[in-house]
Amino acid sequence: MVSLKSENVDTKPVNQKTIKCVVWDLDNTLWNGVLLEDDEVNLKDNVVDIIKTLDSRGILQSVASKNEYGKTMAKLEDLGLDEYFLYPQIHWNSKVYSIQQIAKSINIGMDTIAFVDDQPFELENVSFSLPEVLCIHAANLEPLLDMPEMNPRFITEDSKQRRLMYLSDIKRQKVESEFVGSQAEFLATLNMHFTIASAKEEDLQRAKELTVRTNQLNTTGYTYSYDELNQFRQSDQHKLLIASLTDKYGTYGKIGLALVECQESLWTIKLLLMSCRVMSRGVGVVMLNYIIKLAKDNNVRLCAEFVANNRNRMMYIAYKFAGFKEVEKKRDRVVLENDFKRIQPYPNYMQVDIFD
Repeated sequence: MVSLKSENVDTKPVNQKTIKCVVWDLDNTLWNGVLLEDDEVNLKDNVVDIIKTLDSRGILQSVASKNEYGKTMAKLEDLGLDEYFLYPQIHWNSKVYSIQQIAKSINIGMDTIAFVDDQPFELENVSFSLPEVLCIHAANLEPLLDMPEMNPRFITEDSKQRRLMYLSDIKRQKVESEFVGSQAEFLATLNMHFTIASAKEEDLQRAKELTVRTNQLNTTGYTYSYDELNQFRQSDQHKLLIASLTDKYGTYGKIGLALVECQESLWTIKLLLMSCRVMSRGVGVVMLNYIIKLAKDNNVRLCAEFVANNRNRMMYIAYKFAGFKEVEKKRDRVVLENDFKRIQPYPNYMQVDIFD
């Protein structure tokens, strides 16, 4: 039997940042020269390789530049780089404002952002106003790819496709903003297909990545090593479930994970998480209700652990809406139990497939 005691949980403090997005200045940073003074600016040495390598590692990128939007985007397009930058902030507002807008749009924490600029004033202003952001001087680009912060623990197929997934999200958001009707009516137009399956060995790197990257929609914040996840996958006393989502715009990838400890008369949800990119799609409720129904069908009690941080209260609310009630509380750790009186049907705007 695989133990789920705390000593087996990978909760060791991580002293280094894990960067999810690099925000670039442009003039004398990405390229040599000032665009408004010289149309013939040229890219700095190796900057294209840096951008493409970061992209291949699943690290997103954006722009914070004080420039004219139309001219700047035209130059990025001419250089073949426009598609690498999500939610570019090109205007005359502060770099602090730009970074805040990028973080909000991508839905990531400030502590996962790196900012590259050639101006000490801009770097100092961002460092003072947003101290969690990793600031890098443009003169120090050469070692950037070797920085531990820029090297994820795993590079999965989902990692390699992350930017393309976000570009699909931007298309969805644009269509949604122009849609006339209710949220449910809009979701019905997406032709969503949600899959829940027992994790396979080839899913484990992505499962590990999800535990490390997902903070907001994460019930406990427990992280597990690859080997531990592989043991859970093979254990008769555990269920390790992974979820994926597609719609008419493409795939969201593998976006959900659940770990359930299965004792003879009691099941306990040790971990339930969803990618922030699917927050508004209702898939967390679907996965949770699948587990509730499965526990009821197996005639066992169902409990869930919740460990609060400063970001994940939404998951506690999700448990409460699903009929879980607190039965134990110790410091920041809460145990809740479900009475099976409120098992919601899957939404009619989504096709749900289950693979045990």
